Amino acid sequence: MSRKDWTAPAPLEIERPRLPWWTMLPRKVLWVVSPIIAAWLLAVSVNQMVRRCYRYPVTITTTATLTGVGFWAGWWWSLAAALTLAAGAGVWWWRWRESFGRIADRQVRSEWRRLRIYALVWRRTMRIAGIAHRVGRTWHYPRVRRVRADGWRDRVLVGLLHGQDPAAFEAHAGALAHSFGATSCRVRVAGPRRIWLDLIHRDTLATPIAPPALAAAAVDLRRLVVGMVETGREFVLRLLGNHILVVGSTGAGKSSVMWSLLWALAPAIRDGNVQVFGVDPKGGMELGRAPHLFTRLVNDNGPDAVDLLEHVAALTRQRAAMLRDANAKAWTPESGMPFLLLVVDELADVVAYQTDRNLKMRANAALQTICSQGRAPGVAVLGQVQDPRKSVLDFRHLFPTKIALRLDEADQVDLAFGDGARARGATAHEIPETTPGVAWTITDGRRQIDRVRAFHTDDAHLAQLDAYAQSGAGPRVLPVPARPEVAA
Repeated sequence: MSRKDWTAPAPLEIERPRLPWWTMLPRKVLWVVSPIIAAWLLAVSVNQMVRRCYRYPVTITTTATLTGVGFWAGWWWSLAAALTLAAGAGVWWWRWRESFGRIADRQVRSEWRRLRIYALVWRRTMRIAGIAHRVGRTWHYPRVRRVRADGWRDRVLVGLLHGQDPAAFEAHAGALAHSFGATSCRVRVAGPRRIWLDLIHRDTLATPIAPPALAAAAVDLRRLVVGMVETGREFVLRLLGNHILVVGSTGAGKSSVMWSLLWALAPAIRDGNVQVFGVDPKGGMELGRAPHLFTRLVNDNGPDAVDLLEHVAALTRQRAAMLRDANAKAWTPESGMPFLLLVVDELADVVAYQTDRNLKMRANAALQTICSQGRAPGVAVLGQVQDPRKSVLDFRHLFPTKIALRLDEADQVDLAFGDGARARGATAHEIPETTPGVAWTITDGRRQIDRVRAFHTDDAHLAQLDAYAQSGAGPRVLPVPARPEVAA
């Protein structure tokens, strides 16, 4: 028989088992250090038990109590105690449902999801996703510190490895979402070597939100409620000392943010404490639906619109000089001057798509003056644009607050918010067309990006808003200076 017919057996592809170092000691030395080893093993066991009790307090406490009752008094008594506990929980849920959901249900749900969803597959997921690291023969895994189940999302607090940054999780957010049965995964920095993984299971903003009733209440320009955040708290915008840029494609619901803001300002507008100037290049099809809100409204992007922008820029400089003469650092309601808000719908039609080069230059200069100098004198700008590119709006950095509704391309998210926004979970390009008004928002100086939805205002709401503004004294119409004559 030829030697070629023989095949060498494959080597056994297993790792040699690793034994604790102290098992290799000589017997006499082992007898000497055995108390130390026993104390160390006891400390490790106690540590593991304490950690389990910290992670699953309700489960371990209930199980241990029922088991102790069973051994001490009998298993029928243990069954009776379990039924009594279940009945008490049912009464608690029936009479005080809010506190039950906040305390008991959330804790039990968190323990169950940690055990069933994360504990069993965490290490395997970290290795497959490439987040765990191997040093020599030892694998090192990021540790799950805490799990909190809110019903619509799971918040997982993760302790990072030495030398690891949040980008390792941001790059694999999609894989983590699929691994743990979520629709999306977002990464938030909680502190040094601590991050939160927000694993979303249900959309809390799927249903339109009606605006609250109009009432003659005091308006706080630092806290205007315009909708709801997905966590359930109010979506609040700051207008005092701020400018707001709203970005979104056609039909994304940009007008929802604008009308929600004007709805919150309605009492102050009616009383003359806030004056609103508007530019609507679409011929008044949007802002013209409630004209009595505006001190001055121009329904085109031509010379009249540019004159209005230059007039507001002049008012900005004038108010700044008056405050400087009064030794005031910034505008306050006690200054006697109304707060000014400039609303520009389809901002690109004024500063980018304008065919008259002279008008375009004047509009850009006026808007940049207002945005750069208007925060202290009590002048704010609310601009809306479809395309967030620098070639369209080269002074978008002058808007501290940015709101991105549905966008057409993924790259537009980073163009609107800055580099890394999409990796941190701001998926504005994935907002469905069936949820107009849903957006992502960020404020300069903050890393966190919130998912929000503005109030849904229909024609009936706008008619009510216009009538409400008309019922008061009405805004005082300020004259717009005549357009200078252009030499032929």
